[in-house]
Amino acid sequence: MFRILTLIAALVGLLFTQPAIAQIEVDITEGNIDPVPIAVPDFIGTEANTQRLGAQIASVIRSDLEGSALFRALDPASFLETQTDIDYEPTFADWRVIRADALVSGRVVADGADRVRVEFRLWDVFAGRQLQGIRFSTTPDNWRRTAHKASDAIYKALTGEEGYFDSRIVFVDQRGSKTERIKRLAIMDQDGFNPQYLLGGSDLVVSPQFDPSSQTIAFMSYETLPPQVYILDIATGRRELLGSFPGMTFAPRFKPDGQGMIMSMEQRGNVDIYAMDLRTRSTQRLTTDAGIDVSASYSPDGRRIVFQSDRGGTPQIYTMNADGSNPKRISFGDGRYNQPVWSPRGDKIAFVRQNRGRFAIGVMDPDGSGERILTDGYLVDMPSWSPNGRVIIFTRESRGRDSRAELWSIDLTGRNLKRVDTPGQATDPAWSPILD
Repeated sequence: MFRILTLIAALVGLLFTQPAIAQIEVDITEGNIDPVPIAVPDFIGTEANTQRLGAQIASVIRSDLEGSALFRALDPASFLETQTDIDYEPTFADWRVIRADALVSGRVVADGADRVRVEFRLWDVFAGRQLQGIRFSTTPDNWRRTAHKASDAIYKALTGEEGYFDSRIVFVDQRGSKTERIKRLAIMDQDGFNPQYLLGGSDLVVSPQFDPSSQTIAFMSYETLPPQVYILDIATGRRELLGSFPGMTFAPRFKPDGQGMIMSMEQRGNVDIYAMDLRTRSTQRLTTDAGIDVSASYSPDGRRIVFQSDRGGTPQIYTMNADGSNPKRISFGDGRYNQPVWSPRGDKIAFVRQNRGRFAIGVMDPDGSGERILTDGYLVDMPSWSPNGRVIIFTRESRGRDSRAELWSIDLTGRNLKRVDTPGQATDPAWSPILD
């Protein structure tokens, strides 16, 4: 089970300056075009263990930033200056020679028997000034999360946007042949590290989703018939049946405040969308059309819902108010639309479109305008947004007898398409919010 350790982060009083006056400009709308060169030397340490942690932390920061495609981490072998003391300004001329726009200098200091203090400064090389200084206090075995938190702080200082590195992804791990496939609930860090199974090996599960606190997962299980929705506490491993319903319940998603959930329920041959108050377990039917209404997702403010319905003859995307009123179709392109999910920023809706035998991941504005296809393939499915609404993770399956199901990600511009490492085949990804 993933163990969450508390990170205490504090701004170092005299180290902080406002990034608004910096000369560095990062265009977050253009993906991996002309990424900003950034130098991240190994964090210094006075002992062997702190030196080792310093090298590991810097390596993860380089990987995080370069993985966003907004930054290009410079090769440490090219560095002219050796970091010795972060309390003094670096020799900016040495970093300008290797064309670094930004510099991260840091250190790791033993802070008692079982804690370390991780400090870093972010510098604008050409302006010759500091942009930020932050200190973290943590345990040595929590160094990877510390590195992700540092990456988030650097990302925000240079782009003005929240980061997404200190987050996790829950997914369905698949093993075995197509006729004897085992699907297990698994979780990992957003960069593919620390994968762990959350349930036993015989449970057939699909469609996991995080709650806003990232501590609970809702999922659909086939261990009983009809299939039902369960809630799992990640820390304790305790799971609970959401409710005893006569028909199938599926496609669960939490309300943004964590106090409710939305899901589809089959009753007397019709599939509609229901909202549930998790405190009282009372349900409210939101759709009453004769069509099949599924894949509901709340807007970030909880006031609206996007969902998929075939009430018009083919699967299309609709929006409605949170109480089910004012349903309105918003998809009008060629093909079938499904799996809509609202961005955490509230400005976009991701979806899957099927047309002429191919599937595509796309985005549109909440009113249906501005539709763009980001990527397509033989089978792409189940999009999920990063916490900052800039990256989408999804399932991609190849064609043929030896086909594989994998997780891939792409940024909002349609660039930086890359495979996400998983232990085996994987489907149904869901991205957590930023961890506390």
